[in-house]
Amino acid sequence: MSSTPSLDIIIVNWNTGDRLRGCLESIVEADKSGLALGRIAVVDNNSSDASLDNLPRTDPTLVLIHNPENRGFAVACNQGAERSVSDYLLFLNPDTSLYRNSLTRPIRFMEQPSSASIGICGIRLVDERGNPVVSCARFPTLKILAGEVSGLSRLAPKIFSTHLMTTAECEQSREVDQVIGAFFLVRRQLFKLNGGFDERFFMYFEEVDFSLRARQKGYLSYYLADALLHHSGGGSSEKVKDKRLFYSLRSRIQYGFKNFSFSAAVGLLILTLTIELVARLLGAALLISKSTFGETVSGYGQLIGYLLGRDGKCRS
Repeated sequence: MSSTPSLDIIIVNWNTGDRLRGCLESIVEADKSGLALGRIAVVDNNSSDASLDNLPRTDPTLVLIHNPENRGFAVACNQGAERSVSDYLLFLNPDTSLYRNSLTRPIRFMEQPSSASIGICGIRLVDERGNPVVSCARFPTLKILAGEVSGLSRLAPKIFSTHLMTTAECEQSREVDQVIGAFFLVRRQLFKLNGGFDERFFMYFEEVDFSLRARQKGYLSYYLADALLHHSGGGSSEKVKDKRLFYSLRSRIQYGFKNFSFSAAVGLLILTLTIELVARLLGAALLISKSTFGETVSGYGQLIGYLLGRDGKCRS
């Protein structure tokens, strides 16, 4: 490792509008003392809006990678990291804005000898008012997911933990299972060792799976509470909520069949297609929300179509 740690930033873009420009401007303005910013790569998944127009000048010069189709988040992240030679990779959402110490604080922490076993670092995410939002999570298990699907995590939180950690749990810097992927700082050597993100995850759960594989190799994830990042949340997926639901459910099932026992993965699949579906439809009906009801039906229709496959055989 060089005396001055080097960093590459990878941003995956899909129809994020002005948010991408704001993100890049915040990188320009952020403090970069004590680190060498080697490469800023924006991987565009065939955006149809004007989000790539009039992008601000950056130092170093922005690298644009255009995909002829939406190849998904994991694939695009791997593309952006492919030619990196820097010590660290930062996967940054385009709907974020850096604060002044958002880069220097976590890099300094990772460079400490005592942090040698830390492979992934995240920072505190805040909304437009500066209020903390979800910044880290637990590794999901069947019990955790069953508690969320059934509502038991709200009725008996001491027994059924949630996947996402509460803001109260993230008041202090600490080791965590997983940091949220909006700001995902990883040692390049770990990224290479892990083989990048698993490209079977189109979007969602790719960082959960990466963090679990890192833990299995002896690398920990750490959350820093004293460095901030503004995160708008939602982003372009707000425009296609049924697709977002489909990809979220599909990735969760894929994660289960990859990392759970077979019986637990089948249990998760059954819960998803029964109790959760009914709960979502009842919730939409009680809210008298035709749009939410329709999005749920569409999202689950896509999921069932995926599970059955063109040949009519169930797959996961």
